[in-house]
Amino acid sequence: MPRTWFITGTSSGFGRHLTEQLLARGDRVAATARRPETLEDLAVRHGERLWRARLDVTDTAALREVVDRAFTQLGRIDVVVSNAGYGLFGAPEELSDEQLDRQIATNLTASIQLARAATPHLRRQGGGRYIQIASVGGQIAFPAMSLYHATKWGIEGFWESSAAELAPFGIGVTIVEPGMARTDFGGGNAVLGEALPEYADGPSGQLRRVFAGELPPLPAPGDPAKIAAAIIASADQAKAPLRLTLGSDAYLLATAALRQRLEALEAGRALAYSTDATDATAS
Repeated sequence: MPRTWFITGTSSGFGRHLTEQLLARGDRVAATARRPETLEDLAVRHGERLWRARLDVTDTAALREVVDRAFTQLGRIDVVVSNAGYGLFGAPEELSDEQLDRQIATNLTASIQLARAATPHLRRQGGGRYIQIASVGGQIAFPAMSLYHATKWGIEGFWESSAAELAPFGIGVTIVEPGMARTDFGGGNAVLGEALPEYADGPSGQLRRVFAGELPPLPAPGDPAKIAAAIIASADQAKAPLRLTLGSDAYLLATAALRQRLEALEAGRALAYSTDATDATAS
């Protein structure tokens, strides 16, 4: 049975792939983007099954208006996909206040505000599904990406908490954690802070040389079309998987990071227990 999807950031990357595949299989898509004209070819091909709206997700008032309008005009939306986002690179002191604020506003605050705007509609219609396009960067951390990781770790915590709150309403949540994929994430959509000479020989400087073509590009094994297909398939499952780790690099990196954290946690077990009050009963 065809479904209706609401997706942010559909002009390129995963958002574009999701939109193309969903329309091709007969679903209806409410596609939002800062440049919705980039979807004109899909509008010509699929007609009324593609609903478009211009949206900068950092404009909370506009986001709420677009969400309300989409639910009103389309009647029901089955899946809400928070996809808009980008990468910000550089050591913290290389970043401007404006860059910091916009990274958090786009990657973190906008996703939370989308949930706040859509949840009342999903509750009233008796359920639905949220899909958050996050990153394996919500499980691991690399130098020169601290602000990006802050947003991805933050959205992981938000959705893990919210998933339990939304379950009684029949609303499922899936956090998608792709690795490096062959999109524009590390290319045209990347934003760099101001280069400081003190960081030239460190990870920040090396990353700049990668983007400048002076060093080999970052490996990107992920196929965005296959990732989009896996995301769509997850929405067809009766029970939403809380996390969807996609890409061999994502799997290997997350596995190593979780094992290291667990080993460190277990090594500190005696210290953790030693700080309990004398009358506390540990399980």
